[in-house]
Amino acid sequence: MTQTFSPDEKAVLNAVKYLPAISIIMPFEPKISLKTDLEYRLKMAVGKVEKELMNNYPSEKALPVMNRLKQLTGQINYNTHKKSIAIFLSPIVEKIFYLDIPVEEKTIIDESFEIRDLVYQKKQDVQYLVLMLSAKRSVMFLANSSEMKLVKSNMANQVTPAEKGNPERVANFSDPEERTEVLLDKFLHQMDDDLTLMLKAYPLPVFVMGAERVLGHYKKLTRHEQDITEFIHGNYEDLPEPEIFKIVQPHVSNWRQVKQVDLLHQLEKAMGAKKLAHGIEEVWQAATHKNCRLLLVERSFMYPARQGAEPDIIYKEETPTDYPFYIKDAVDDVIQKVLENGGDVEFTEDGLLNGYGRIALIQYY
Repeated sequence: MTQTFSPDEKAVLNAVKYLPAISIIMPFEPKISLKTDLEYRLKMAVGKVEKELMNNYPSEKALPVMNRLKQLTGQINYNTHKKSIAIFLSPIVEKIFYLDIPVEEKTIIDESFEIRDLVYQKKQDVQYLVLMLSAKRSVMFLANSSEMKLVKSNMANQVTPAEKGNPERVANFSDPEERTEVLLDKFLHQMDDDLTLMLKAYPLPVFVMGAERVLGHYKKLTRHEQDITEFIHGNYEDLPEPEIFKIVQPHVSNWRQVKQVDLLHQLEKAMGAKKLAHGIEEVWQAATHKNCRLLLVERSFMYPARQGAEPDIIYKEETPTDYPFYIKDAVDDVIQKVLENGGDVEFTEDGLLNGYGRIALIQYY
């Protein structure tokens, strides 16, 4: 349905872009930080905005915006269990987002704001799992950019033949070498089960280390091909933890590339589980229905659109329009829907999602 506006209404709407829009994005974890600390940091951010407004805008434009900003910040909920907060204020929009994503603190004053600014400020934490395998033991670490912590260790002799498969089959082997190979597979199966549990708690890129023979066995039986970023070959079982950490560093030095590979693996896994929406129309529909875990979108992808007869349907807007409330960029709207409903958003390099229509949404499963 097309809506018409009077000349006076159009004049007001067109004038809006000349008024300041404010974005305040900052970490906000009341369950960890004292309320007084959060209030102080927020007060400092508001003060920074006020100083910039007064320096760059006439008082008749700056003061009304500052009054509205102070009213809006007075409504903040300090009982939330989220990780960050984003305050957006313009002449026609007032929004507070409580988000599950970690962010870097940032204030932005411009003629308009984009929801993408919020994603750009997201902290890109380096976190990954390391699984070191040998015929004797396995060790699992949780690592970041500066350290690695042991989270689980298993000895092969702690796994009895009866734990998996047919115990009689192991007991009746006359060939010791064949028996050793079967026991190794059983041990690796259990370690793969442990990795399943670990990935539920920490859905991170995985690096698997081990000798050629052990990794050869593991590659044949693992159910986590789409979770493993890289296999690192070598005999590392007797190395101390700091040495293992050093060996992994060259493989994570290009973290951006590591992250892109991991995101593609997540897409493939979700596609196999039939929990992936791809292409803007499918993604819009899924986001409207609030089934949003992780949105992936190419950095430069934008999509002007118009609303269909139902809220979960959109169509591409082929030509520019002066209709004030058409969807200028459906991608930005999808990002907002995902963040509002507790999902996460990652930008990828252009071209990485060509096979998915440049945008894809992993749903909960």
